[in-house]
Amino acid sequence: MNEPKDKSKSHRVATSDDIEVSTYLEIAKEIQGVQAAPKTEELPHGIKEAIAIIDFGSQYSRLIARRVRECNVYCELFHWETPLSKIMELHPRGFILSGGPASVYEKNAPLTPVGIYESHLPVLGICYGMQAIAHQLGGTVAPGSRREYGQAVLHVSEENSPLFYGLDDSLTVWMSHGDNVLDMPPGFRSSAYTENSPNAVITDGAKIFGLQFHPEVVHTPQGISIIKNYLNRVCGCHGAWTPGSFIHESIEAIKKQVGDGKVICALSGGVDSAVAAKLVHAAIGDQLTCIFVNNGLLRREEAERALNTFRKNLKMNVVYVDATDSFLEGLRGVLDPEKKRRAIGQEFIRVFENEATKLGKVDFLAQGTLYPDVIESATPESKAANKIKTHHNVGGLPSKMALSLIEPLRYLFKDEVREVGLQLGLPEDMVWRQPFPGPGLAIRIIGEVTREKLDILRGADWIVMNEIKKAKLYRQMWQTFAILTDVHSVGVMGDFRTYGYLVAVRAVTSQDAMTADWARLPYNLLATISNRIVNEVPGVNRVVYDITSKPPSTIEWE
Repeated sequence: MNEPKDKSKSHRVATSDDIEVSTYLEIAKEIQGVQAAPKTEELPHGIKEAIAIIDFGSQYSRLIARRVRECNVYCELFHWETPLSKIMELHPRGFILSGGPASVYEKNAPLTPVGIYESHLPVLGICYGMQAIAHQLGGTVAPGSRREYGQAVLHVSEENSPLFYGLDDSLTVWMSHGDNVLDMPPGFRSSAYTENSPNAVITDGAKIFGLQFHPEVVHTPQGISIIKNYLNRVCGCHGAWTPGSFIHESIEAIKKQVGDGKVICALSGGVDSAVAAKLVHAAIGDQLTCIFVNNGLLRREEAERALNTFRKNLKMNVVYVDATDSFLEGLRGVLDPEKKRRAIGQEFIRVFENEATKLGKVDFLAQGTLYPDVIESATPESKAANKIKTHHNVGGLPSKMALSLIEPLRYLFKDEVREVGLQLGLPEDMVWRQPFPGPGLAIRIIGEVTREKLDILRGADWIVMNEIKKAKLYRQMWQTFAILTDVHSVGVMGDFRTYGYLVAVRAVTSQDAMTADWARLPYNLLATISNRIVNEVPGVNRVVYDITSKPPSTIEWE
């Protein structure tokens, strides 16, 4: 056990059920055809190197992926129940086993997919991943004499370990576990220890390594060096996955997917859809038509500014559609956030398919879905994550849709999209625009969406953004915005008693939206924002500031 766990949750073991360790090993030896891909073999979409991350449900799994990407190595997350044949389609150079909330000795605890240890590929287990290695290969894992949470000093006892190349013999690391490896599997040895964990790092001396600590978190200062050593010195990766290589690979993949078909692209005003459109246009040129839908849920002046930017910078055909009335009609009486998202997604597709008929035969819809969208919506490829909300670009689309999807950014994080956008020559003000949700202001209005509420929220949001930019904090924030709650409160303005709306202000810092911290805005800035909102926005008499991080909350309120 390496993270807090919920005993009420049960786990299913794919591929091995209640198989004993010895039986497991025998079955693993019988697995055929699971060999390392030749280094000269082309990977999917032209990727030259890749790492498969097996997700046991850790809160840090996405962070592992971020660290691997920072080393310019492509990677994907796979739920531990994913069949090995599916994982091997990535042709990985190696595996990383994540942490997780379970204990490996519990009945039906998650296990590494059968065949990985026999694949002749490197394996790095982190915390629970290390305990899975020990348990499955014949060692013993049991509760420790005391839990070990927080920073610890790791003493490297083995010379010439590839993981610790160029690092000191004593390192500060971050521990988060209650179980320990008591007996190592046959053929394994300890290569580092802490005061509480004599087997803090284990290895077979060849290609399998286990770390009891978390190298992916910032609290392990040299953790990124350990990960890079594993990628470069153990897996043989060269760090060739860059924005430039991604652009080249994506263009070739889009050409192959589209052929001589026609594509329409949903422009939203943000960097994601702009970069997606730029990539598709670079691949197929005039076969692409971009459509910018004003759904009536945009911020003040956003439709006009976005349309002008697109036509000026993207140099492609852009069709403008004002569908405000139909979107608001579809939201009439809708209170549930998920129903809002689905109503918007369905109307979005209806509008697009109507526009497609005006263009003749259209085959594809391109959109800027990102990896965090996929993960948080818990699509089949990301089963390890509990569904947090349906993203407009993922789960809000109807199952029966006349257009096939093109999502060239589907496996990128936000900062990677921005790097690609700059490489493509998009203007900085577009590239660094703060994220704005596909459902727009509809999910920043708690309760039913009406024209009156939209006007109130636009006024408040305009003030928040204006003051953040005046304070020169815009680029330091991940997102800053206002929320119109469904709460009314008593107030006094002049000699009159009021009963107005409560507006919440949200400002967070983040790297990729998987986690976020509330921004410590200066008090005088918050005072100015509050004062302006209650004085300039009719119907509002109270302002509060949201000081909750993600987790436990989400960035958006709905």
